[in-house]
Amino acid sequence: MLKIYNSLSRQKEEFKPRGEEVKMYSCGPTVYYYAHIGNMRSYVFMDLVRRAIKFNGFKLNGVMNITDVGHLTSDGDEGEDKMEKSAREQNLSPYEIAEKNTKVFFEDLEKLNIGKPEHICKATEYIGPMIDFVKGLEEKGYTYQISDGVYFNTAKFDRYGLLSGAKLEDKLAGARVEVNTEKINPYDFALWKFVEPNHIMKWDSPWGVGCPGWHIECSAMGRYYFGEYIDLHTGGIDHLPIHHENEIAQNDALNGHKTVSYWMHGEFLQVDGGKMSKSLGNCYTIKELEEKGYSALDYRYFCLNTHYRKKLNFTFEALNGAKVARNRLNELVLKHKNAGNTTVDLTEYENKFVEAVNDDINIPLAVGILWDMLKLEPSYKIYEQAIKFDEVLGLRLNEIKEQKLDIPSEVVALCEERKTYRQEKNWAKSDELRDKILALGYKVLDSKDGYTLEKV
Repeated sequence: MLKIYNSLSRQKEEFKPRGEEVKMYSCGPTVYYYAHIGNMRSYVFMDLVRRAIKFNGFKLNGVMNITDVGHLTSDGDEGEDKMEKSAREQNLSPYEIAEKNTKVFFEDLEKLNIGKPEHICKATEYIGPMIDFVKGLEEKGYTYQISDGVYFNTAKFDRYGLLSGAKLEDKLAGARVEVNTEKINPYDFALWKFVEPNHIMKWDSPWGVGCPGWHIECSAMGRYYFGEYIDLHTGGIDHLPIHHENEIAQNDALNGHKTVSYWMHGEFLQVDGGKMSKSLGNCYTIKELEEKGYSALDYRYFCLNTHYRKKLNFTFEALNGAKVARNRLNELVLKHKNAGNTTVDLTEYENKFVEAVNDDINIPLAVGILWDMLKLEPSYKIYEQAIKFDEVLGLRLNEIKEQKLDIPSEVVALCEERKTYRQEKNWAKSDELRDKILALGYKVLDSKDGYTLEKV
């Protein structure tokens, strides 16, 4: 029985889809800029949820949007359109920017072994459904028009604030002064924005030439594929207070009932204990990690060791530890793959693994159970069970191949000597030997389980 934490009810609930297939919507990337490792943690989370659902025998039908338009400004609908700004800075058209960044995004998904949802939707290809959605809200009296666009009147939706837990009157009382004084309420949001004549991404609509507000696209595409009911909606925790709050208002106002049954949110990735930011230069990409000698699967393994609802702090020291641990994990998997088909009862490990996965996708616990099983006497049956576990973990354990590194005896001797100094906590001597080993062309990767070497 799969249980998940529903952000809407703020508690764990048994997952019960409405029909024979699970209808799952996942917020995709905004492609005015490249996706960094903080973004990719969200898609590792999405992938783990998808894998857990399928692991439990459900048929899955997923949708993920690609935000290549949608008046990409602030949550308050103020400021310059980010797609247009990025295009100008890079001397490319908005469509070229979107295509370039989308291509890199899907390459990163492949490297991270993240399965693509069944339907990938570019916002620019669903302008018609978005206009129809806004027309439906207009007919029901939820919209109003001002000089810069068509807005949703949050005061007319009595459940606004349901997801974040904040009451609208409290929000209004503590709201900052908005630039747009024409809005009836500060938290009203744009459904359709009018644009300047030189704006590249624009379409005709019943209200005038413009482009969709960025909240409307998810609602419109979800409705296009799933109708009036969606079982599960996932996204980053940053989407919860505004974007997903606005989605609920749009969806439920148009449909006249609760549209999404379960909401799941992945927590932030921090860097060196602080916020990730372009201005700080710590928005690393998968490509940049690879250039530093790490694989995308090292980063995936790093993500697996912290629960999706907890903040994860990225440091290169921690990533290095994940790399060493994953190498050791692969070695153990190979040992069992090359062993005989001995008799071994793995029922306890299988039951514990399933229990961990089904307890709100507790992947760190599931990884620990895999480690415990791999420490048993070598058996091909353990390898087979590890491959079954990997249907959820996604570490490509079935693709592991023997890799033999011909290490000179001089390097081995230095490593063993260094190991002794580390046990004695003689860090100065340890560092000295590390530098000698590096000069000989080998990098030492330390972990709590020992060390591994790689050629530099």
